[in-house]
Amino acid sequence: MRIGKFFLAVFLIVSITSVKHYSQERKFGLGIMLGEPTGLSGKYLLGSGHAIDFGLAYSFAHPNKIFSLHGDFLFNLPDKIKSPYNFPVYYGFGARIHFGNKDGNTLGARGVIGIMWIPESLPVDTFIELAPVFNLFPETSLHLDFAIGGRYYFK
Repeated sequence: MRIGKFFLAVFLIVSITSVKHYSQERKFGLGIMLGEPTGLSGKYLLGSGHAIDFGLAYSFAHPNKIFSLHGDFLFNLPDKIKSPYNFPVYYGFGARIHFGNKDGNTLGARGVIGIMWIPESLPVDTFIELAPVFNLFPETSLHLDFAIGGRYYFK
């Protein structure tokens, strides 16, 4: 749990000390996600309402307590929620790998849907997302990932 508190402290310090640009003017964001799994979250904006995200995390809920790696291609829908604040909805698809020991390794197809909040004066975003995962190997099963998090966007 100390690692999670460390990442949260670093994220908050960087967010508070950098207030010059909007997050969407920058292309690459890196931060943390909490939930299932918990770890690092990254996002690269491709333009035209598309992005690629990834996560490197640890699965506390999995019986074998293993690492998780996922990547998704995202479609952003910035005008779905009518509000004076910036709340884009996004959805996409990708893949997830659980690894760590030979009995718990899995490969699955992942869908994702989420919502972000992008403050106007900070180079950050916060998000909440739900991602059903259809495990394909070594056997088929259905899993559900859920995360809340935030990312700082670098120049």
